[in-house]
Amino acid sequence: MMNTIGITGGISSGKSTVSNTLKEWGFTVIDADVQARVVVEPNQEAYQEIVKSFGSDILLPDGHINRSKLGQIIFNDKEKRDLLNSIVHPAVRKNMLSERDKAFARGEKTVFMDIPLLYESKLTHYVEKVIVVYVDPSVQLKRLMQRNQLTEEEALSRINAQLPLEDKKNWADAVINNNGTIEETKQQLKKILEEWNLF
Repeated sequence: MMNTIGITGGISSGKSTVSNTLKEWGFTVIDADVQARVVVEPNQEAYQEIVKSFGSDILLPDGHINRSKLGQIIFNDKEKRDLLNSIVHPAVRKNMLSERDKAFARGEKTVFMDIPLLYESKLTHYVEKVIVVYVDPSVQLKRLMQRNQLTEEEALSRINAQLPLEDKKNWADAVINNNGTIEETKQQLKKILEEWNLF
């Protein structure tokens, strides 16, 4: 039986810690953020669509998309954000499913999909179970401000663009509380995998 497990959480809740641990343990982790970067490379279909929709002003001199410029355009404009998502998300999903199928073809039994907006994008039908990486709101805010050098206001606008972590926690099959140390997070992850007979 082949399993696809979703990993999600909120911005700066520590999903990459969990994903990196799984990779260390030999699992395949397909990361939506990585795929989102791949699909907007100049030779990709989604790239052409984005340039057509947002204009060549969003390009760097080398022809790549200026992510921070595009980010500024979409963060406070829901219509433009929805437009960008309607281009990028289908391309990302196609790539992720293709990577998953390759892993199963190699004989792997369990594949993890790290999808930050798993619930927002209504992608739970791609996975059998969901692990939510949770942190308290105050910890999330502090980590995001430090990590991205943001003001409190900027950080909050990014956090509020996603569903509350509290909701995600309630929908999850398992929750990792990531307020503590990396070691504590790894222990929780190990316990979940053992309970699901994946380890």
